[in-house]
Amino acid sequence: MQYLPGAGNLRNLLLTISYDGKSFHGWQIQQNAYTVQEALQTAAEKIIGGSFEIKGCSRTDAGVHANMYCVSLKTGHPIPPERLKAALNRWLPLSVAVNDCREVSADFHARYSCKSKEYIYKIWNSEVRSPFLEGYALHYRYPIDTKLLNTAAQAFVGSHDFTSFCTLDNREKGDMTRTVKAFSVTRADELVTMTVEADGFLYNMVRIMVGTLLRVQQGKIPADGILDIIEKKDRAFAGPTAPACGLYLNRVNYGDVL
Repeated sequence: MQYLPGAGNLRNLLLTISYDGKSFHGWQIQQNAYTVQEALQTAAEKIIGGSFEIKGCSRTDAGVHANMYCVSLKTGHPIPPERLKAALNRWLPLSVAVNDCREVSADFHARYSCKSKEYIYKIWNSEVRSPFLEGYALHYRYPIDTKLLNTAAQAFVGSHDFTSFCTLDNREKGDMTRTVKAFSVTRADELVTMTVEADGFLYNMVRIMVGTLLRVQQGKIPADGILDIIEKKDRAFAGPTAPACGLYLNRVNYGDVL
């Protein structure tokens, strides 16, 4: 989308949305695949025409969900934020909701102004699957020792080169160092949740972390072996990439902005 020319008449809006990833092939516009960005742009066109530009905070993959996803929208249209929020929720599919809309400074960018992101990964840890969590959590029928995995996961915390925990393609080039601020593995009855916050994430990084921790649970990787895998900088030594269904972008941190 192209916005109106002339920087003087542009407004910068921050949209906070949530969405069910089962309905979409990720965030970013793609040919021959329905995405969250396409759904949002189509709704916005009905309200403010074609004069706008939107930028998302992250490239989520097909099947990944978002409890909180942020979008910066530049436009010269005078519609008030609350009216835009209401109108978008009228036109968007039921699998997407706009939770907040506010004006921000001209230099704000949904991706580059981000201080950190938090993802969660849900695992339904029961012998019997839950029909209500199909597509929303990984069903893992074997026992999970959350104390063991929580201890093992602390090796992720800190600044590391996470090449071992990245699916390499043309989107990942240059510095592979990321700073993980916190990682926890908790349980509420049969639901195990892995929560990780970092200043940024590589492609499939969280899902590979989850797959590696499940390999620790299976005894195929030593409980104290994660730091060694990080140091090898080789994807072959980490665990498999966990399915997308259990992954949620949970929180986006912009400091004082949001």
